[in-house]
Amino acid sequence: MSSAMGLKSYAAVDLGASSGRVMVGRVDPDRLELTEAHRFPNRPVRTPEGLRWDVLALYAGVLDGLRAAGQVDSVGVDSWAVDHGLLDADGALLGNPVHYRDARTEGVARKVWATLPPEELYAATGLQYAPFNTLYQLVAASGTAQFAQARRLLLIPDLLTYWLTGEQGTELTNASTTQLIDPRTRDWSYEVADRLGIDLALFAPLRRPGDPAGMLTPRVLEETGLAGPVRVTAVGSHDTASAVAAVPASGERFAYICTGTWSLAGLELTAPVLTEESRAANFTNELGLDGTVRYLRNIMGLWLLQECVRAWGEPDLGGLLLAAARVPALRSVVDAGDAAFLAPGRMPERIAEACRASGQPVPASPAEVTRCLLDSLALAHRRAVEDAQRLAGHPVDVVHVVGGGTRNALLCQLTADACGLPVVAGPTEAAAVGNVLVQARAHGLVGDLAQMRRLLVRTQSLTRYEPRGGTERWRAAEARLADR
Repeated sequence: MSSAMGLKSYAAVDLGASSGRVMVGRVDPDRLELTEAHRFPNRPVRTPEGLRWDVLALYAGVLDGLRAAGQVDSVGVDSWAVDHGLLDADGALLGNPVHYRDARTEGVARKVWATLPPEELYAATGLQYAPFNTLYQLVAASGTAQFAQARRLLLIPDLLTYWLTGEQGTELTNASTTQLIDPRTRDWSYEVADRLGIDLALFAPLRRPGDPAGMLTPRVLEETGLAGPVRVTAVGSHDTASAVAAVPASGERFAYICTGTWSLAGLELTAPVLTEESRAANFTNELGLDGTVRYLRNIMGLWLLQECVRAWGEPDLGGLLLAAARVPALRSVVDAGDAAFLAPGRMPERIAEACRASGQPVPASPAEVTRCLLDSLALAHRRAVEDAQRLAGHPVDVVHVVGGGTRNALLCQLTADACGLPVVAGPTEAAAVGNVLVQARAHGLVGDLAQMRRLLVRTQSLTRYEPRGGTERWRAAEARLADR
């Protein structure tokens, strides 16, 4: 399990919106190695009731991954935010969790705002408006037979942790995406819950990253072939919290972009920004490690390209990106944060329609659509980084790009060009790396956040992109979108 020299092994269960993975991190004070034990698809299912997560298949993938991982000292689970499972009084799951892209929350926000105006809601919770926030999901579910039977709500990583350990908790970084947490007190916003009639007793007690979350049960040990006891450690269970913990930054003057299905672009702060100007700019204040606040904007991200690639019959992505690099820059751009692109289906046609409606050249070939999307993402990254600095009064000198988008060299270079700042790309598996580091810290192998990041700089493969040319053409493209 552990060598005499202090090397320990940690399993990071990292669930994304399109795939899950179990990664094994081997850590000592001077080493951080990450290997993939198992990767499995995350395929939502459209049932007569709506869009649902196949959480049983995900749990089976986790068990397969732990079996493939071999003996480890600890396990940590992170996933996407806001979604959850409902349990009955016996602790049994009441149906598959609803997908955040399901239509049930359409129009719910206005119902909430009639009781609690958006300005007051933001001042209390600091959370951006998104139609799928847990708060709106709960209001949408109220009155249903399933919700009437619910005695416990567990966010997705907490649900899987419960199945692994038999113990229930609500990890704080993910809880902060529910729109029911006060980012100043780092506790529940009892006033918001009271005014909206939400029973906070539905939630299990709060845990913080690094807290013990139980032990693998005998049944799980038998299923995975692991020898007990094996601890489960609460990590930054919102995958973005784990990814930001794995930003290899030095000092405080940095922005980050966590790239994948979503792009989450912003700053790491010591206090939330709760101004009306911040709310109008749709920035969110989510909680991170060690008292930090993830002040960021959600951007549609590589979901746009993923949906196009699916519509085109899964062409070779490398060839597509090479062809896109030869397309003239900034010929057409769309608003990568537009909720019109949230739902799946017909993405190439919807991109073309948006360009046509704004009087821009309509991209026709896959290469032209891809270039439009990557230019649009880089432009959205630029806007988010500039707006965050202005709203928080927090200047930056470098942009760190972590996550799956680090594999996309064209997007990284375009982001450097658009921001007019150097981009440092890596690590690619940032959420899994952050997950592992929090477990290692709980076991005394690494120190505070700054020490974790120094270890990252020493051990991870990073690529630097310098900005090319001025930012005038990006400013002009931004103005083009603003004039729509």
